[in-house]
Amino acid sequence: MNQTEQLLERAQRLIERLEGVFAPTTAEPDWNCIAFRWQRGTGLQAITRPHKVQLDDILCVDRVKAEITRNTRQFVEGRSANNTLLWGSRGTGKSSLIKALLNEFADQGLRLIEVEKHDLIDLTSIVELIQDRPERFLLYCDDLSFEADDASYKSLKAILDGSISAPPENVLIYATSNRRHLLPEFKQENQDVHIVEGEIHQNESVEEKISLSERFGLWLSFYPFSQDQYLTIVDHWLTRLGARTTADESIRLEALRFALKRGSRSGRVALQFARDWAGRLPEDLPDEKD
Repeated sequence: MNQTEQLLERAQRLIERLEGVFAPTTAEPDWNCIAFRWQRGTGLQAITRPHKVQLDDILCVDRVKAEITRNTRQFVEGRSANNTLLWGSRGTGKSSLIKALLNEFADQGLRLIEVEKHDLIDLTSIVELIQDRPERFLLYCDDLSFEADDASYKSLKAILDGSISAPPENVLIYATSNRRHLLPEFKQENQDVHIVEGEIHQNESVEEKISLSERFGLWLSFYPFSQDQYLTIVDHWLTRLGARTTADESIRLEALRFALKRGSRSGRVALQFARDWAGRLPEDLPDEKD
């Protein structure tokens, strides 16, 4: 082998190594699983142990639970349904409700794909991968929000309603957020509103922010829980964990103290208290004389 052939062979090996680095091969997903996570470079990763939340565990949000359950049932049955934005107070069950819907409708072909905010630019690739599958897919974006200078939301806008391609019938987007419009809103933007012939006209920045959330056909609002609602959720989880409920005044007071320390009476805090209390040994319980 002469020097030229050796150089060519070495160049070929180098090219193959570079292809492996910059264009890694992706394995076929395990379509027997019901939940997946999108990872750039490796594609869909099956989640073998998805969170088993049940709809009966989502309390004190009956109206929104009924709305999103109806919408999801329409979707899995092949009828028309809407992309959905669940927004509002933290810890009120937004993410848990989506996980519960997966478990409720998995036997009917529903599947869930978790997509991180920074991977939204891959939405087109994800859709192309699943659009011909027989299952029905929810693209799940948790705690979704964008900064003022974040342009990645444009990929989401295009998929929701704005691309020249028709959206596939077997894909919906369910997103949760603490922000109704997904983008920060500033006082100055409202001050820039102007009036033309008696009509109020928003400035362009406000219109841009509203245009993103408006692409979700269904908005579901979650509000802070009252004390009674918090205690109802505490009792639910204490019962599930085989512990005494807040019918015992000492436990009721401990549950309220726990929420006060956390500065929140959310469903998340209620579950955290129930886990803490139910797991205590007798010697760990507070002295009733205190």
